[in-house]
Amino acid sequence: MNYFKKFGVAPGSKIALGKVDASFKDQHESHEHALPEIEAHSQKLHDLQYLMYAEGKRSLLICLQGRDAAGKDGTINHVLGAMNPQGCPVTGFKVPSREEAAHDFLWRYHKATPARGQVAIFNRSHYEDVLIQRVHNMVPKSVWSGRYEHINNFEKMLHDNGTHILKFYLHIDAEEQLERFKMRITDPARHWKISDGDYAERPFWDAYTEAFEEAMSKCSTSHAPWFIIPSNHKWFRNLAISKIVSEALEAMDMKFPEPTVDINEIKQKYHAIVTEEGDGEQAELEEQVNSGKGKQEKQGKKGKKGKKAKKGKKGK
Repeated sequence: MNYFKKFGVAPGSKIALGKVDASFKDQHESHEHALPEIEAHSQKLHDLQYLMYAEGKRSLLICLQGRDAAGKDGTINHVLGAMNPQGCPVTGFKVPSREEAAHDFLWRYHKATPARGQVAIFNRSHYEDVLIQRVHNMVPKSVWSGRYEHINNFEKMLHDNGTHILKFYLHIDAEEQLERFKMRITDPARHWKISDGDYAERPFWDAYTEAFEEAMSKCSTSHAPWFIIPSNHKWFRNLAISKIVSEALEAMDMKFPEPTVDINEIKQKYHAIVTEEGDGEQAELEEQVNSGKGKQEKQGKKGKKGKKAKKGKKGK
């Protein structure tokens, strides 16, 4: 199945999240059934990120959005964790600091975009400013409604400078969210994740749905597409995202750069010396070993003669 077409949001299309099956799992029956494919895409992610780093011409920005407990942290850990962290910075965006709030709303996000050769991950993103600020009336409609255009211009500028953008909405339903909240309450290792705010946001479910739908409708473009990923099944979420990201990286047709030195000259100049040194060290080691064996043999013979002499004396 083509996941780009299945989950991608067409520019300007009307979205109804309530009609999207959050429990969709394609033809896979279980995590075990999907695991070989997940592992194959994870390996591709590892290899392609290395290639992107080596080529050093382009970058990739991955934005993760979703409701509380949708699985943003899990996606980073289980899917994007296959990448080398040296070339894959992760930035989580929470309530803006005083300094961040004193700048335009895109300032803090722009600072965290990837350099050439990097894959950057946003745990929540610049879309927070047309989601929570809209739902809770933190700014007037005249402000947040104008931000869609600013976001599109921002993403176009990044794309024009060599940054590819993939945006994922992790789609869970209200029942699944509540189940995950319950798991956080019952599992001591997850207590730190739960807060009053998680439950306080649930009455705004419909308002957030409307905000997500409009943001994706107005800001899904050919160069910065949105994907609605069914995420009730965590393993299918991991499969879908790893498949989409690995295929997007493959489509970039990246190449390893040409060497900046003459490889044959390096081989002749240095490799031969290393080989000779290695051969010399090996010969010296063998000589020491053989010499040691010779000494041991001599000592062994002397020992035998001594024993015979002692026996002779005892006999007398």
